[in-house]
Amino acid sequence: MAQKKITQTAGQTQLGDLAPKFAELNDDVLFGEVWNRPGLSAHDRSMVTVATLVGKGIIDSSLSHHLQFAKSNGVTRTEISETLTHIAFYAGWPNAWGAFRLAKDIWRDETTNEDAKAAFQHEMIFPIGEPNTEYAKYFKGKSYLARVSASQIPFSNVTFEPRCRNNWHIHHATKGGGQTLVCVAGRGWYQEEGKPARMMKPSDVVHIPANVKHWHGAASDSWFAHLAFEIPGENTSNEWLEEMTDQEYDKLKWE
Repeated sequence: MAQKKITQTAGQTQLGDLAPKFAELNDDVLFGEVWNRPGLSAHDRSMVTVATLVGKGIIDSSLSHHLQFAKSNGVTRTEISETLTHIAFYAGWPNAWGAFRLAKDIWRDETTNEDAKAAFQHEMIFPIGEPNTEYAKYFKGKSYLARVSASQIPFSNVTFEPRCRNNWHIHHATKGGGQTLVCVAGRGWYQEEGKPARMMKPSDVVHIPANVKHWHGAASDSWFAHLAFEIPGENTSNEWLEEMTDQEYDKLKWE
């Protein structure tokens, strides 16, 4: 996903009448240019900035602003917790305690699952999308759907939380049809009826023939996302069947 351009007006708003050049350097150079340079994402620049401020013992409103900014740039509760814990050994325990007090309030509203979801988003360029409510009855666990393209060969990014998988199903067609899956993040499973399940990792591709019963979903300890390409065909339809039970799923082993 393209990074949203960062803009800043705090310098002009707060110091424009007193120190116009400083305000210009703050808004136009530091934030307008440096923060938008390629090579580091805004997420990573926020992590570096927070680490530097805490290391210098700056745990006042300036750090609070950058913690808020870090959250808006996608830094998760888990990431900030691990970052501040690591910094404590180098920047001092009191500095880390002060930073944690600020961070606790800023990330107070995040749930553990949403935190994990946000962290997973950073692993791939495609969006996770919205909850897959239309097909939820055919999935065990939570899944998300993001339509990437609706023209030529339509395809979507489908994201599964750990242990989530879809029911056994068949892509029917009298000619052509079927589906192609491309794993873009995490780890998951694909299985055709009568065959062993195979693992899927980033860049793995699965070609699913028409009229073949199969299922796919996440590993028990990992989020999983794949692109699903709908192969054109004649008289195409989806037939949803029984679920992949916990008993069957728990027998799967990575090789």
